[in-house]
Amino acid sequence: MNTETLIAKDRQFLWHPYSNTNANNPLFAVASAKGCRLTLTDGRELIDGMASWWCAVHGYNHPALNHAITEQLAKMAHVMFGGLTHAPAVTLAERLVAITPTGLDKVFLADSGSVSVEVALKMARQYWLAKKQPDKQSMLSFKQGYHGDTTGAMSVCDPDNGMHHLFSGSLGHNYFCAAPTPAFGVSTTEADLADVKDTLTQHHTNIAAVIIEPIVQGAGGMRFYSADFLRSLRQLCDEHNVLLIADEIATGFGRTGKLFACEHAGITPDILCLGKALTGGYMTLAATLCSNHIAETISRSEVGVLMHGPTFMGNPLACAVANASLDLLLNSAWQQQVSAIEKQLTAELAPLQNHSAVAEVRTLGAIGVVELKEPVNMQQVQPFIVEQGVWLRPFGKRLYTMPPFIITPNELTKITQAMIKTCDFIQADIAAR
Repeated sequence: MNTETLIAKDRQFLWHPYSNTNANNPLFAVASAKGCRLTLTDGRELIDGMASWWCAVHGYNHPALNHAITEQLAKMAHVMFGGLTHAPAVTLAERLVAITPTGLDKVFLADSGSVSVEVALKMARQYWLAKKQPDKQSMLSFKQGYHGDTTGAMSVCDPDNGMHHLFSGSLGHNYFCAAPTPAFGVSTTEADLADVKDTLTQHHTNIAAVIIEPIVQGAGGMRFYSADFLRSLRQLCDEHNVLLIADEIATGFGRTGKLFACEHAGITPDILCLGKALTGGYMTLAATLCSNHIAETISRSEVGVLMHGPTFMGNPLACAVANASLDLLLNSAWQQQVSAIEKQLTAELAPLQNHSAVAEVRTLGAIGVVELKEPVNMQQVQPFIVEQGVWLRPFGKRLYTMPPFIITPNELTKITQAMIKTCDFIQADIAAR
């Protein structure tokens, strides 16, 4: 199919994420991808500043990942995980236990990040049921937080201003505190913790767990907050007999400069959710880790099992490529790569601090965020960005990049220049109204 036919058929049959079905939505057809570049069917080449929603940390079409998946394909593509096991899953679980914070001993392999959150919420609730404390079934979450699109995950996303506010009336009751403060690198005060302390003091007998995105609140606002806050939250959970769930789907595997964002605070959660970069962007796979204590408590309960079982749980292809992705990451100079990306983003986005269309610029690890004063008009802005030879996907007031770790300085400069030009474009549009 040529480009026009492909896009026309797409508009006829497909419905894309967070979009309507109007024919005027900007849409670009990809023919191939390699390294940090996407080649469109019309021949244009774009530098990918999104790492395909933050998961393609090694770039595209990597020979080591290609080899891992084709080698596994010759053995078996899939086998049910109920009553059966296989080497790729066992190897992956052992490695995840070894590299995550100490005390996370059991691994449940799920299909996607949202599902890993669903599993975490079930683990927490079943744990307290097994402990004969059935009132502890609610969750405590945070404003501007995002944890996924499935029903349970939506119930712990920001209920008022988040992507899922339309469904707040039909979701289970949970508690919400103000978004964590202060900014990353700043010490936390008693005032910063007051809302969480008050909520836990008043409602801990009804709260099964606190769920939080460590250090970086991702799709809910791209906010970076203090490691002190996370460290204090761990202490508060212990004091009030509440579990702590860390959602590292976006931050895991080096994105913030630490292998896992919890390391900034030196804490271990009771339950950890992983996804996105787990397979280097090759296949959908996620994991929920917990302590032996939680696993054994649930296993000794009246029900005796964790009530979850995805059909494609532990898919051999996904596990094999995840192991290869971990090899690539852990045997690379990823810390230096992420540090270099952070320094370059900080330097090259600095001129936007005083831009009339910009409210704030912030960087952390391989994340660069330009907070605009007004929401982005995607109908206008997305084609403009593509014209700059770059792929970025703004949302709300946020123009941001989370590129592959292998990006070159020249490629990253092209991304930051596109971000600056986009801010100029937005300001010109505002002035012309």
